[in-house]
Amino acid sequence: IIPFALLFFYLIFSSVFDFPKLGTKLFSNEVFSWIGVVLCTMGLVLFSLSIISFGKSFRVGIDEEKPGELITTGVFAISRNPIYTAFGFVLIGTFLILPNWIVLLYVFAGVWLFNRQVQLEEKSLKKIYGEEYEAYCKKVRKYL
Repeated sequence: IIPFALLFFYLIFSSVFDFPKLGTKLFSNEVFSWIGVVLCTMGLVLFSLSIISFGKSFRVGIDEEKPGELITTGVFAISRNPIYTAFGFVLIGTFLILPNWIVLLYVFAGVWLFNRQVQLEEKSLKKIYGEEYEAYCKKVRKYL
């Protein structure tokens, strides 16, 4: 997460403070830029709603010793992984705002890493919650 955050902040600050730009733009289209702004905003809203839905159960990673209850309400009734979906929206939105090869590589790397982490977490959740999680998986999509 740290490399993604550092790149994200550099991209924002380089635009504001006229730092050297990373790579050349692959395309320049104001409509795509605005779509990117909407995706970033949607990502931030989805992330916030995810934290609210977690409530007191929020944690980083899976605690197999004290897992707490399985959260299936709020945005978790729409997506089993709304936080990763939110990060994906922000990454894709950032690419549409600043379309260069470096950001595109971050998008692919980010999506791959998120998907890998989701697979690890789902394996653990199946072990912890068993049939309850299996039933939840049948009702709610992995991402959207």
